[in-house]
Amino acid sequence: MTVEERFCILAVDDNPLNLKLIQTALSKEGYRIITASNGPDAREIAADEIPDLILLDIRMPGEDGFDVIKQLKNDSITNSIPVIFLSGVSEIDAKLTGFELGAVDYIIKPFHPLEVLARVQLHLKLSIATNSLISTQANKLKQITKVHTSMLTTPEMQPDAHFGVYYLSLQEAGGDFYDVLPISKDIYGYFVADLSGHDISTGFLTSSLKALLRQNCSPIYQPLESIKMINDVLVEILPEDKYLTVCYSRLNRKTNQMTIINAGHPPVAYVPVKGDPRLIEMDGDIIGIFKEVLFGQYTLKVSPGDRFYIYSDGLIESPKERLLWTAGKDKILPACEEFRDVPVTDAPEKIKTCICNGNEELQDDIVVLGIQV
Repeated sequence: MTVEERFCILAVDDNPLNLKLIQTALSKEGYRIITASNGPDAREIAADEIPDLILLDIRMPGEDGFDVIKQLKNDSITNSIPVIFLSGVSEIDAKLTGFELGAVDYIIKPFHPLEVLARVQLHLKLSIATNSLISTQANKLKQITKVHTSMLTTPEMQPDAHFGVYYLSLQEAGGDFYDVLPISKDIYGYFVADLSGHDISTGFLTSSLKALLRQNCSPIYQPLESIKMINDVLVEILPEDKYLTVCYSRLNRKTNQMTIINAGHPPVAYVPVKGDPRLIEMDGDIIGIFKEVLFGQYTLKVSPGDRFYIYSDGLIESPKERLLWTAGKDKILPACEEFRDVPVTDAPEKIKTCICNGNEELQDDIVVLGIQV
């Protein structure tokens, strides 16, 4: 590793003495240290330098550490940089807030330089391991030269997932995909994707996505982390100019909580057991082109009987009418309302027939995945 390639640490603290202690302790171990004494400077430096890790003080005048990490995590350039908080505050609420905002660790002041060094080494190793895992997954998938279309999950295969699906694949269209995954007891993941272009075999994509979902959708990863890791791998293996739109929803029936991740996909239709249907609309970047991406995330409390419908754009787009899904999305809610009392196993096909008028000449693949809490 050359001098220019040394691990770079950004230390942020309004106390010059603390910065000096950190700089002295880490620089003599071979790290390149850059410093900032306030939040705005720290964010600007982080975006310019892309450090390998950030040591961030919480209590600073003006923009405190919590404000800084919120903005770092909302910036696609800096959201993957590990952040360790430095603070004289030891209350559990402060620690939990830091972890919820995305910090990887917490060091209480006054700190010993050797403790800082040990924590920095640990989290750099973890970061390297994560990047290595992504690289390994990508390399394994690159070696696939011939694959067959994997069997899509059916309600009969996962009866405890309580879902129904309508799936139509047109020969000339290019690759809608869905899957339903048992994350753990009472927790299921529901995934719908739509691939751009027509020159990648559906079998390859289906097998690759199934492998990635099972590798990365587990209790140890939050839904947003799972999709970010899948994106990092697909960036490595998809041909140029190919991408996916994705909606990934994780339902915990123990806590009655649904978390939805959107990556450039049409909005989820939510049909509460009591109340009017509504769309859950979020902005989100597409998957498979850029490593620096931001995805939409929405978490809500649900009740038994609530339903969600995830669908591909083929359901609501109309080439004949030159209607894109951004304009055609309003078609979905009346259909969901009309069939709210139909069993969830049958509702997706009825919704498709209602929206497509039963006789429209379809131009694209269609997936309608219905989920019942």
